Amino acid sequence: MTAGSGDERFPSSLSDLIERAGKQAPDRAVEGWNPDHSGTIDMRIDPAGNWFYNGSPIAREALVRLFASILRRDPDGRFVLVTPVEKLAMTVEDAPFAAVEMAAEGSGANQVLNFRTNVGDIVTLDAEHRLWFDVENEHGGLKPYISVRGGLEALVTRALTFDLIELAMAHDGADGLWSSGVFFPLPNGEGA
Repeated sequence: MTAGSGDERFPSSLSDLIERAGKQAPDRAVEGWNPDHSGTIDMRIDPAGNWFYNGSPIAREALVRLFASILRRDPDGRFVLVTPVEKLAMTVEDAPFAAVEMAAEGSGANQVLNFRTNVGDIVTLDAEHRLWFDVENEHGGLKPYISVRGGLEALVTRALTFDLIELAMAHDGADGLWSSGVFFPLPNGEGA
């Protein structure tokens, strides 16, 4: 079954994803905040998207979402938590977010893929929010990522990766995925 076709693994629509995400992500005012660099904070995000402070997991989801709302990537590639008066560098071991849920609506070139991240962002795969693959290890395993906001990306979970591959179809000699009128080819002909 494909995402959004009634399969219990997937919400059936974008509105279902939004409902599961709870409150929409805050506006991106952080993009306009430019305080001087204030130092480094002992905060990190591990490859699974878990947040830690001083080596301890941050267990409160509301607190993680708050920090995620003030996270950005500066032009130098550094991840920072930023407020109007302070900017603190932090460590992100892979992607800052994880794409944990997906809804597919439509089919073929009219298909639209929507994702929910572990911090409540809702992302529609389109020309601005792209899908790409990176090499996972020396054996050539691939990890898919999607653009979320402000230079930040989400690693697509392994389960969703398999679901994406199930949705793949051939187009102009390549296997890939359609979303919002954009075709995203899968590397090395993997897919359908």
